[in-house]
Amino acid sequence: MGDGEPGSVPAGPPPSLTSATWARDYNEVKALGSKNSTQRTPEQTAIAKFWEATAPVVYWPVARSVANAPGRDVTDNARLLAVAAMAMDDALTAVFDAKYTYTFWRPITAIRNGELDGNDATVAEPGWTPFIDTPMHPEYPCAHCIVSSALGAVLVAEIGTGPVPKLSSASSTAGGAVRTWSSVDDFTQEVSMARILDGVHYRNSTEVAMAMGKKIGELAVQKLPKATR
Repeated sequence: MGDGEPGSVPAGPPPSLTSATWARDYNEVKALGSKNSTQRTPEQTAIAKFWEATAPVVYWPVARSVANAPGRDVTDNARLLAVAAMAMDDALTAVFDAKYTYTFWRPITAIRNGELDGNDATVAEPGWTPFIDTPMHPEYPCAHCIVSSALGAVLVAEIGTGPVPKLSSASSTAGGAVRTWSSVDDFTQEVSMARILDGVHYRNSTEVAMAMGKKIGELAVQKLPKATR
């Protein structure tokens, strides 16, 4: 574990399969995350394709958006990038610890076997397929979400009350397309929604992971505070 102490922000269990939360999340990803969804908009499809890309290459440009802002010096940026790396690494440690603690099923398995969850509000669809290929590890919590939120917490602390530079990144899975965000929250919320639109995560999983990532990012900032001048 890095200095961000990811073990200090453990994930609780995923929702019960008989809960209203489970039914809500199951039906949302079933509708929006299907490969041939008729409910996902063209813009949502573009977002889903963009965030099929994985860390770190898709996240570092967001950090550099802040590092490249006018008025910064090499010392500021060395610390920023060190804290960002620490936070994202600790986030991955925490999320994979949780994933293999709970071994929760991905939408492709849950939706094809909806009759097995004991919830009358979920209907099985045996041939259901997600928009992107399902990652080969358990679903809960969302790794993209915890990493982006850990980075987001670092950037929020770095920017403080100053102006927010235009944040941007490019995606190899979207043909090099570039997306931009006017706030850190816009960036982290887009990542969260994208993984539902991709058909590989549930909303509760994204929310839990975002909360974990925020705490981990804040811990990383505390461990390496800004130097006084």
